[in-house]
Amino acid sequence: MSKRAIIVVDLQNEYWPDGGLPLENIEDAAANAARVIAHARKAGDLVVNVRHEMPGGPVFLPGSNEAAIATAVAPAEDEPVITKNYPNSFRETGLKGLLEEKAIEEVVVVGAMSHMCIDATVRAANDLGYRTVTVHDACASRELEFNGASVPAAHVHAAMMSAFAFAYGEVVSTDDFIAR
Repeated sequence: MSKRAIIVVDLQNEYWPDGGLPLENIEDAAANAARVIAHARKAGDLVVNVRHEMPGGPVFLPGSNEAAIATAVAPAEDEPVITKNYPNSFRETGLKGLLEEKAIEEVVVVGAMSHMCIDATVRAANDLGYRTVTVHDACASRELEFNGASVPAAHVHAAMMSAFAFAYGEVVSTDDFIAR
């Protein structure tokens, strides 16, 4: 049995162009994530789907179409779906227990948003001792603003990926991941 899990973080309708929090290049990122997922399923890797809910919040309302996992990366019938209420996919969820039960040693992270839930999940996975791989072109972000300065989505994404590569694991492209 494989010791690797693919963690698909928050690829939900809310992030698509008609959602409440659209991300730049989300459709391309989801297409790449779908390729990673298909490869993982063939390899016998565990695929874990994580979805965010924000009860009473302005986005990710429980039960809404926007909070549903996007069709492009829909979970297989036998794949676990973990619901979270915080950016970190491990916080107050059963993710760590599931990975321990399956004797997982390596996690591969794809999804959204690079600067928020991907960041929190990658760092937590690494801190918990998992070998961590982030597939950069299977993740998406958005433009941010700080102190009156606008930061383009591509810069936000690049800053996060470079930080991961510096100290939180490997960062690879979809093609490189599949070629392994």
